Amino acid sequence: MTPSRRNKDRSDEPSLIAAERKAAERRMQAQRKHRLLRIGQVLMLVGSIVAIVHVLAHLQMLGGEPSGTVDLVAGYPMAALLFVAGGIVAGQ
Repeated sequence: MTPSRRNKDRSDEPSLIAAERKAAERRMQAQRKHRLLRIGQVLMLVGSIVAIVHVLAHLQMLGGEPSGTVDLVAGYPMAALLFVAGGIVAGQ
């Protein structure tokens, strides 16, 4: 190999390393985005389940009417909060 060819090969190495680093960063960003999407979807599912259980409790299918405190804290407000928080996380 000629000296100029060796120098050219060496100059390509840093760009290859930079390209690999950029690809790894993109892959990590995609994994983070996918993780946040799944976490958001789980929060939305939990919010939906809380709302359904609360409706069933009001219909007295689960053994009786919820108390006032449970109705204010763990009922529709908690379901809405979980659902909205899940939507925000999933949208990141």
